[in-house]
Amino acid sequence: MTAATASAPSRGRWRVSEETRWAFIFLLPWIVGFVIFTAGPMIASFAISFTQYNVIRPPEFVGLENYLRLLDDRRIPLALTNTAIYAVLHVPGVIILALALAMLLLRVGRAAGFFRTIFYMPTVTPAVAVGTLFLLVLAGNGVLNQALGVIGLNGPNWLSDPDWVKPGLVIMSLWTLGSTVVIYFAALRNVPLELYEAARIDGANSWQQFRNITIPFISGALFFTIIVNTIASLQIFAEVFTMFFGARSGPAQSSALFYVVYLFQKAFEDLQFGYASAMAWLLFVIVLAITAVQIRLSRRFVYYEGEDR
Repeated sequence: MTAATASAPSRGRWRVSEETRWAFIFLLPWIVGFVIFTAGPMIASFAISFTQYNVIRPPEFVGLENYLRLLDDRRIPLALTNTAIYAVLHVPGVIILALALAMLLLRVGRAAGFFRTIFYMPTVTPAVAVGTLFLLVLAGNGVLNQALGVIGLNGPNWLSDPDWVKPGLVIMSLWTLGSTVVIYFAALRNVPLELYEAARIDGANSWQQFRNITIPFISGALFFTIIVNTIASLQIFAEVFTMFFGARSGPAQSSALFYVVYLFQKAFEDLQFGYASAMAWLLFVIVLAITAVQIRLSRRFVYYEGEDR
């Protein structure tokens, strides 16, 4: 066997098809953007997390000092607790309400397209505008309390009462559930109708049909939206910062201190970029761990049509 003959299979093995080349060409803008705006900053922040850096002076290497500070910072548990409580309230609320609205869309026929657009439009509203809007909605004499007064209820102080700050923020978060509604609506339309007909013939009631047919067939969409909404709730920042900007004292300040808000304060108010980077990587590890647990549980609860169970 000659050298030329031996190298021929090797060259064929690494030959890239024309479709693959075009795929990489079309992906190139995303790849460049990911490297420059995501992967690059992540690597830089990881390096900065081992330094003391305030932008004015060059970074000074301090080893694990910033990570050890996380264990002694009393506001870290507070910020994590606030964020966790918000996530626990936000994710189920969005999932349940979005699923209810999606199921209603199935019953409106041709008008579904119109209402789907109406539900989705608030999603594109800038976060700062949403925060400003809900300052008016949740104020003591705001729209929400006036609506509660019509039915004889005295609304709480959503913006100043520590017990009601996070429920108020959860109500605000429901403003942008439109994308979840659209996902559920698409998933519900793919559920085979003949399964419902067979279930009705067998005597299954509406709840049994929902539990044994609807939920399994849309479990993939439920799984996806639970992960996405969990990550988003753990990173909430803009709306909270807009609503409570400049709140240095008072009962609402501690209740509205979410983790990313505290991270922002450390980075851009106190100029402790090394410590803020360590905080960011702690949040990354927490999100990664929670997502890993959700993916692990999905193997038991998520059903994909056509797979063997």
